Amino acid sequence: MKANPFKKQCFLLFVASKKMLRFIYLLLICGCGLSFVQGECSQVGPGCLDCCTIQRKFDAIEDRLTALEKLLKEFQIRLIKNENKTADLSNLKVIFSAVVGRFGAIGPFNTDTTLVYRRVITNIGDAYSIFTAPVPGVYYFTFFYHAGGECDAMLYLYKNYQLIVMTSDHSSRHDTADNGGNAVFLQLRKGDQVYVRMVANSHVWGSYHHTTFSVSTD
Repeated sequence: MKANPFKKQCFLLFVASKKMLRFIYLLLICGCGLSFVQGECSQVGPGCLDCCTIQRKFDAIEDRLTALEKLLKEFQIRLIKNENKTADLSNLKVIFSAVVGRFGAIGPFNTDTTLVYRRVITNIGDAYSIFTAPVPGVYYFTFFYHAGGECDAMLYLYKNYQLIVMTSDHSSRHDTADNGGNAVFLQLRKGDQVYVRMVANSHVWGSYHHTTFSVSTD
């Protein structure tokens, strides 16, 4: 994992501030001609009251810097936790395969219909037939169908509301069954949805082994 540059800059700025404070403090002490023993001043020259006041102010500033150091450490802990959480999400695997799971013809309907894949074969990452990307990344989608030849078969794969790819076959009196499918890699953002729509006046054949939808991040 790469080091967080903002966290490093905060730490370096804090260290530089404490060093600068101590350096200025020593310069003022030498200029005043005073000696301080265990936080108390004893006068060896004029201006002791002013220098003692300066010492108290510097003590207050150092207290503030100590409090800032505590806050910075807490902030660093939160950053590390967030970085670990981001790493866990980036390593999340999504592997999903399902079948429509309904025996017999599905359709034709007079409107476009979103296919529901009822029989889940594999589900790693809690995906579903209307897939919602849990993390950004590149996903691989496949969808296949089996259908009778007496009616059109036409499936569209959508990303959100955008048509991406399709598979289809026209009806034929000489072709009693059709099989088709398609596949695509998609760059998704978190929350993007991908799903399969069956076009109006077309159909597919449903069963526990035909007409599938799969997605994988591998």
